[in-house]
This record gives sequence, structure tokens and C-alpha cells, in this order.
Amino acid sequence: MKYLFLLMVLCSGFVQATTDENAKFTELANEVWQYSLDTSPLSAAYYGLDTQPGKMPDISPAQLKQQFAQYSQQSQKLSRIQVEKLTEQNQINLAILQHMVQNAADNYRFKAFQIPLTAEGGFHTSLGFLPRVANFKNAVDVENYIARLTEFPRYFNQQIAYMREGLASGNSQPNIVLQGFETSIDGFVVTDAQESLFYKPLQELSFLSAGQQTTLQTQAQKAIIEHVVPSYQLFRQFMVEDYIPNARSTIGVINTPNGAAYYQNRAEHYTTTTMSAQEIHEIGLQEVKRIRNEMQRIIEQVEYEGSFAEFLTFLRTDPQFYPKTAEELLKEASFIAKKMDAQLPKFFKFLPRTPYGVEPVPAHIAPKYTTGRYVGPSKDTDPGYYWVNTYALDRRPLYEMEALTLHEAVPGHHLQISLSREMKNTPLYRSSYYISAFGEGWGLYSEWLGLEAGFYQDPYSNFGRLTYEMWRAARLVVDTGMHVMGWSREQAMDFMKQNSALSEHNIKTEIDRYISWPGQALSYKIGELTIKRLRQEAESELGQKFDIREFHYQVLKNGSVPLSQLEQQVKLYIQDQLNHNQ
Repeated sequence: MKYLFLLMVLCSGFVQATTDENAKFTELANEVWQYSLDTSPLSAAYYGLDTQPGKMPDISPAQLKQQFAQYSQQSQKLSRIQVEKLTEQNQINLAILQHMVQNAADNYRFKAFQIPLTAEGGFHTSLGFLPRVANFKNAVDVENYIARLTEFPRYFNQQIAYMREGLASGNSQPNIVLQGFETSIDGFVVTDAQESLFYKPLQELSFLSAGQQTTLQTQAQKAIIEHVVPSYQLFRQFMVEDYIPNARSTIGVINTPNGAAYYQNRAEHYTTTTMSAQEIHEIGLQEVKRIRNEMQRIIEQVEYEGSFAEFLTFLRTDPQFYPKTAEELLKEASFIAKKMDAQLPKFFKFLPRTPYGVEPVPAHIAPKYTTGRYVGPSKDTDPGYYWVNTYALDRRPLYEMEALTLHEAVPGHHLQISLSREMKNTPLYRSSYYISAFGEGWGLYSEWLGLEAGFYQDPYSNFGRLTYEMWRAARLVVDTGMHVMGWSREQAMDFMKQNSALSEHNIKTEIDRYISWPGQALSYKIGELTIKRLRQEAESELGQKFDIREFHYQVLKNGSVPLSQLEQQVKLYIQDQLNHNQ
């Protein structure tokens, strides 16, 4: 009896310690998340938690320095949490917060704030989401929105000042990727305020009296003409006259201050692994060789008589493979998406309630934008959107549309992101967080899953799938090649041309994207290879007991997680199934 009592005391102490550690973590997690919202009013607005209504972010040097100190302190506190005493869900919450806080600190340490743009766009295009998240319920909401517009000049001036610092130290985007960049600004410069994207939420104010509507609409038009438009005009002038002409001529981030360390940091952030650039490069070469062999088999299947290079030229130039109108391209994307919708119950136990639509990429960003993208909802009353780029239709081959649609819509980004967003009893910092290796790995895995769902019956469409897979494999080679190994832009473009059927326009757009966004392109293939490997392990271990719907549930059930966490949860699932079946 004495020993039983002692055992009860010991167990009670363990439970108490575990409870205390979870409570301690939850308090710290709330503190970290609240600080993030307080210092990022635009992010808070996106989540419908506007912590500073009417304000743009303060990114002054003093404020950024203070934030870095705070993030560093938070990172230390999180590292002292005793992981083994946390619940499974809190262990995942901790991993997400560590990833988020470390990234914020690293971006300051490597002075990423001096380069607030990529080849596709930048802080100025990101502001375009403000009208989408505007949710006016009363006059004060409208007044706060207008007040935020009047703060554009300060915010733009702060960004330009950091970009000037970067120019002076050699920490800039390369000149070559910014040719034509001003087109991403031009769409925001209007002479009629009512034509501005930022005026859109002001068009419908029926909840106010006629007098209030007129007053606020007049104030908004004044703010746009006097504050918003001049900010974009100033930024355009700076880019055209100062930044682009004086930006660095080299393309590799290794040529920037502390560039080698920065690239390794980005590689680790985007892949959630500790692999070196050389290791990633070698994996890419191996995958390129494997996929190239599969492509050759399709060329033989269609009985094409020419060389591999001639077949690629045929695909890039024959009109039969290209849409005649934007409507035709959008209809094709919509049909494929709807066709996949009907297959989802065969592969997934749970489906999201959030619907999605298909829309063209906005015209003002389309020329330098990628082929397609998923844009998630900002509030519960919104759908997600699968954006299809309808610019330059002679460079948008239809044989790639099945792979693109499965990646961006379902079962790719829309399904995965929506399930994550709709998770129950999960903090917002986790359900809204996106880890590139997981999300993009899932997107690429989704393209491959289309084979099992009955897609790619046309050999040219299957070649399009392989072209997309080759695209991601080649990224491992060209991204590391350009940023670390001294590859030229032309060398990277030639490698892509020689190994994929991507149009030359797409290749140029993509190579410039990789140059301007170091490391991000590594996440797709590394994530996909991990998910495929884990599925193979599950199939091998479980044999006939393997259930594809259950496997997908196990992969997706905790939202976007680091690959090490994904591996852990799949292995636990396999072991649980083996124990259950004994």
C-alpha cells in the first residue's frame, strides 16, 4: 500500500509538471503572437484582427532594431520550453512558432528589409490586398481605412530609404531581373480616384446615410489622389532613375554582403532541413536524369521522329497546343478543376467547406507573374481563388494545364490550405501559417496524384506533367547553381530549355524569380520527395492494410508543418496501424 501511495504521488507530480509546462508555453505563445500582430498591423488586418486601425507599419530603424531584440529574446524563451512535457499539439505549435520567430530574426540579421521586392513584385503590390480585406461595418471602419491610405507616403519613404542603403552596400536585387519592373507599379497610378484599386471598397456603403456616403467617398478620393498615387509615382521614379540603373550586375546572392551564409539560411528555412547547397544540387541532377528518361519514353510513344530538342521546339511552337483566347484558357482550367472535384472523395476522408473560383491573374502584374497561383480567402465570406495567367497566350500551353490545376487548386493548395485554415481548436498562428516545403511539396505531390485519379490520358498532357516535375527538379540545380556555384543567368536558362517544354517566356520569368528569391524554389522538390518517400514506407510496412484516404489524412491533419514533424507523425501512424493489426 505504501508503494502504491508513493507511485500515486510520483504520477501526480509528473502530471502537475506537464500541466505547468503546457500552461507556461501557452502563455508565451500568446505573447509571441500578440507581439507579431501589434507590430504588423497589415498582417493583423488580413486576419481580421486590426490591432492598429488606420495605421501603416512603423519600419523605422529604431523600431526594426527593437523588434529584432524582442524576436531574439522570444526565440531564447521558446528554446527553453521542455518539449517532452508538452502535448502533441503543443509540440507542433512550438515548432511553428520557432520557425516563425527565427525567420523574423534572421531577416533582420541578414538585412532582408533592404530588398523588399522580387522580380514579380514587392511591398507596393502586396498593399493591393488591403481592399480585399476591408470589412466595413460602420463609419469608423471607413475612416480608419482612409486614414491608413494617408500614411502611404511615410511607409513608401521608409522602404525607399532602406533600398538606398542596400544599393550603397551592394545588397540589392540584380539589375537584370528588374527590366520592365515599373509595369508592376503603373497599374496603381491613376488620374481618376474612382478607378483606383483602393477605392473599390468605397463603392458600396449602403449601411450609411446618403450624406455620410458622400462625405467619406470624397475623403477617400482625396486621400488616393493626394497620398496614394504620389507614393506610387515617387516609387516608380526611384526605381527607374535610381534603383534599376545602379542595382548590382551579379546574379548570385553569394555576391552580396554575407551572401553565402544568407543562402544557407534560406535553404534551411525553405526546406526545413539542414542540407547543404551541394547536396541539394546533386539531388536535383539525379531527379533531372530520371525524369528525362521518362520524357523520352513518351516521345517514343507518340512516335515522334526528331531529337529531344526538336520535340521541345515542336511543343513550344505548334499552335494546336495553345489557347486562342483568355476565355478558352480559363474554361480549360475550370473544367479540369471540376473534374478533379469529383475524384476527391476517393482520396480524402475530409474535404474543406471553403469553395474556390478560377480567375485571371490581375492585368497590372501579369506580364512578369508566374503561370498560376492560389490566393486564399482573407475572411470567412470569401472563397479561395485559382489564378491563371492569361497574358501572352502563345506561351500558355494547354498540355500543362492538368498539372498546373491539380497543383494550385485541388487536391493541391486550395484543399491543403483550406483544411489547415479550418482546423478546430488550433491557434490562428498555426492554422494560418505556411511552411513552403510542406505546402509546395504537397502541391507537387498532388500533380503526381493525378495519375491515380485518371488524369494525363493524353500523352502530351503527361509530358506536360513531367515538364512541371522537371521544372521543380531543375530548380534544385539552377537555384543552387546561380546563387552559390557561379552559374550565369544564360547557363540556368539553357539548362531549363534543354530539359523541359516550358515556353521561353516562362523560363525567363521563372529564372528571374529564382534569382530574386533565393532558396524558395528548393522547397517544392524536397517536400515532394519527402511525402513520396513516406508514402512508400507506409505502403511497404502496411501492405494490404494501407489506406490512401487515411494516409492523406495523417499527412494533412496537423496543417503545414516542418518536414521533420511530418516524418514523425507518419511514422507514428504506421506504428499505430501495425500495433492495431497484431
